[in-house]
Amino acid sequence: MRASLGLVFWMAALRFGVVVEAANSCVECHQQFESGASAPTQVMAHDVHIQRGLSCSDCHGGDPAATEATSAMDPAKGFIGRPARAEIPQFCARCHADPAYMRKYNPNLPTDQYAKYLTSQHGKRLGSGDADVAVCTSCHGAHGIRSKKDPQSPVYAMNIPGTCAVCHTNARLMERHGLPTNQYADYSQSVHGQALLVRGDRAAPHCASCHGSHEASRPKVVAIGNICAQCHGLTRDLFTKSPHKRAHEVLGLPECEVCHGNHLIRKPTDEMLGTGSDAVCVNCHEPGSAGYVTAQQMREAIERLNTQMTGAQVTVAQAAQLGMEVADAEFALNQATAQLTQARTYVHSFSASTMEPIAEEGIRYARQAETQGQQAIHEFGFRRHGLWMTLAILFLVVGGLALFIRDLERPNSSGKQDPPAPPHGPA
Repeated sequence: MRASLGLVFWMAALRFGVVVEAANSCVECHQQFESGASAPTQVMAHDVHIQRGLSCSDCHGGDPAATEATSAMDPAKGFIGRPARAEIPQFCARCHADPAYMRKYNPNLPTDQYAKYLTSQHGKRLGSGDADVAVCTSCHGAHGIRSKKDPQSPVYAMNIPGTCAVCHTNARLMERHGLPTNQYADYSQSVHGQALLVRGDRAAPHCASCHGSHEASRPKVVAIGNICAQCHGLTRDLFTKSPHKRAHEVLGLPECEVCHGNHLIRKPTDEMLGTGSDAVCVNCHEPGSAGYVTAQQMREAIERLNTQMTGAQVTVAQAAQLGMEVADAEFALNQATAQLTQARTYVHSFSASTMEPIAEEGIRYARQAETQGQQAIHEFGFRRHGLWMTLAILFLVVGGLALFIRDLERPNSSGKQDPPAPPHGPA
């Protein structure tokens, strides 16, 4: 039975294009174990190292050709065995930090992961003797390591939040370091988490997008705007030119996080702008201040555009239901929608004079759409009235013809028959 398992493994290896050694006592021996010692041999078929022609001895040393355990695991033959947890990053770096060596297997794979890890919060804590922190195997696994492009890999884009959550939702572990455990729960409900975890949008940001992967750290105040700008470039450009930029620098406030939060980032709404109870502007700006007035003006401009668009949408939809051609009106509505989106973006200029003209342009398009919709409805009414008039005229014409025909067929009023017509031909 055990021999057949070995055969199955080597057949599977060939099936996946794996280059295997002529003899490998590591695999053959570990397959004989009933305990967890056989686990590495059960996941090797999809391991990226095995697929590149590497084997157990390339990491653990020893002699895979030896048939005796003592000889195969002889330290004199370079046998390392299982490395200590604190030694794993340096253990992996023997190959992954060697550009010449890595070029033989995957020239596109970076070789600075270990250097970055040493700068990370994990690497720094490990260097200070903290055994709780993540090491290479915490995220990638030890055996059966899959490519990050493999949907089953723990570092596949959609799996990264769950991989980080293994440690960061562990209350006992995080308590020892004074860290919260709600990041994953918050992220799952955020606009980013919903995009990635629910809709499967792999372009949505995950933990590593903001914190880094091998160089993972908590972003400092000055870095947060740059991190968000990776996706929200225009918004960041507007902010840097706004009066808020200087204020945030003086007060030491993170740029985007003050209004939007960090892990629990909700989809922005118009209610966030202005002076209402749900507006974030009133958290800093007192009534009557310049910022308070600006927030009020920008919100009013957005509301005017929203109101005009709502009326236009109702009118155009009504015309479309009547079967009228409304392509031009719908185009104008699309233009108004684009202006609304742009106006909401330009809120980050925090300048009413900059944002209001964009909203007014949207209002102009919305009015144009409503006018075209009303014209279409009016034309429908005109056509309907014209149809009824045409039908009435046709009815009168048909009725008159019917009376005329009946009058022709009726006998004359004297009761006499008309004389017969004279015969044709010569008398």
